[in-house]
Amino acid sequence: MVMISRPQIFLHSCCPSLKPKPSSPLLFFPNSLLFAKQRHTRAFCSTNSKPHESISIVSDLLEYLNESWTHFHATGIAICEFSIFWNFPIQFAFHISKPCAAEAKRQLIAAGFDVLNENQEWDLKPGGRYFFTRNMSCLVAFSVGEKYNVGNGFHVIAAHTDSPCLKLKPKWSCSKSAYSMVNVQTYGAGLWHTWFDRDLSVAGRVILRSNTTNSYLHKLVKVNRPLLRIPTLAIHLDRTVNQDGFKPNLENHLLPLFSMKTDDIALDSKEKTNALSFKASRHPLLMQVLSDELNCDVDDIVSIELNVCDTQPSCLGGGNNEFIFSGRLDNLASSYCALRALIDSCKSPDDLASEHTIRMVALFDNEEVGSGSVQGAGAPIMFQAMRRIVGSLANKYVGEDCFERTIRQSFLVSADMAHGVHPNFMDKHEEHHRPELQKGLVIKHNANQRYATSGITSFLFKEVGKIHNLPTQEFVVRNDMGCGSTIGPILASGVGIRTVDCGIAQLSMHSIREICGKEDIDIAYKHFKAFYQSFSSIDKMLTVDI
Repeated sequence: MVMISRPQIFLHSCCPSLKPKPSSPLLFFPNSLLFAKQRHTRAFCSTNSKPHESISIVSDLLEYLNESWTHFHATGIAICEFSIFWNFPIQFAFHISKPCAAEAKRQLIAAGFDVLNENQEWDLKPGGRYFFTRNMSCLVAFSVGEKYNVGNGFHVIAAHTDSPCLKLKPKWSCSKSAYSMVNVQTYGAGLWHTWFDRDLSVAGRVILRSNTTNSYLHKLVKVNRPLLRIPTLAIHLDRTVNQDGFKPNLENHLLPLFSMKTDDIALDSKEKTNALSFKASRHPLLMQVLSDELNCDVDDIVSIELNVCDTQPSCLGGGNNEFIFSGRLDNLASSYCALRALIDSCKSPDDLASEHTIRMVALFDNEEVGSGSVQGAGAPIMFQAMRRIVGSLANKYVGEDCFERTIRQSFLVSADMAHGVHPNFMDKHEEHHRPELQKGLVIKHNANQRYATSGITSFLFKEVGKIHNLPTQEFVVRNDMGCGSTIGPILASGVGIRTVDCGIAQLSMHSIREICGKEDIDIAYKHFKAFYQSFSSIDKMLTVDI
């Protein structure tokens, strides 16, 4: 990789409406095939990699993180169009109107994966590579081994795409004193004090009316400049904050500042017309910002689903650039490593020539709030897909016995970030289970089944790493502390699939700015790729008494 010193690099945004400046210098990274233009999103991408070393995916992860401000950008489609025919019942016809730019889908299409539609019949073939999305925030991708026989298992890595954040309320315009504010609601269990005094903006999904085609368009939007800020109260007005702690009221004190009141701003005639056409619940100035980003009229925006996002880019840090500083590492780091491992494990037809199983990635939404949604791990998305895949490849009706045999031979890796030991709070970890950064994937155990790992699944997954000289660590929570959970137990209990819970060690989990080790990204990627390529042979070596 070309060495880049401390000056920052800006990665080109995935938002179609944002065009790079013609004068922007072009930077080329030979190892990652990454072209970056000096514009909106920045990342320190310098490493000390040597030509003979294996290619690192760290710079590509940074690009992925900087493109993926929201779960929509990380997973789904950038632009799609659906027409509404006004008869009863109402029918919706979906079709892609422009090339997709959302990250996971873009990368899968570039790698030769075919897009499936859940509403249509699937015609799958051995050796094929496929994927589908739901709600633009959940994705299932898979490749079929050339030697697959009905009843053979699935090898799955599952992760989630959502992160704790602030979301705009349906009526998001409000004012206090001389300021225009934005009404937000908290999503997930975030460390909300970290959101104060940050340069924030908005990103997400909107629906536009197309007057020319009598249809509506889904579009992704990302405003790549600071729009919002949640200011803290000066210490002169809160003298005891350092002694008593910072305890903001999430309803009253977490509203982002947007602008001075619109009434105090001189708008031109067009802006005044647009402002009058909207209800007070939608701030006309913010609507104008969105319409400028989308290159549309304000009145064409009919629905909005936006997150508040930190504008500071993901980057390398530390004395030796050994850390990754970023938002949304939980859990986009796992999602990217899993997605990249699947893509790279079947780049050519030869990669699937001797494979008897189906390799799969499942990226779910809404894990941070319990997974109980249409696009969450609590819904039967993955198992419905498995049943359909088995049925399509059988070319005939498949009974319960065939699907059950498939599940018995399947294996699931639940990949979610793990708690690395904090140097200033070491007593928060059990003495003998203190995962460290840069030491490999963490296998998570919990006797109360907050994690789905068992002795067998832990052994099998660690054996993958052992054969490929990849380190692993182990974690259990202290007996006097509560234990978090993952999508692992939800999926494992759904149909009884063998499951191991693992993750990349990190610090500052659920902060607006998190930390993980650079080397752990490459270790996780290699471990996941090795899982796809060698788990079948390892699994056959384990004999189980019946």
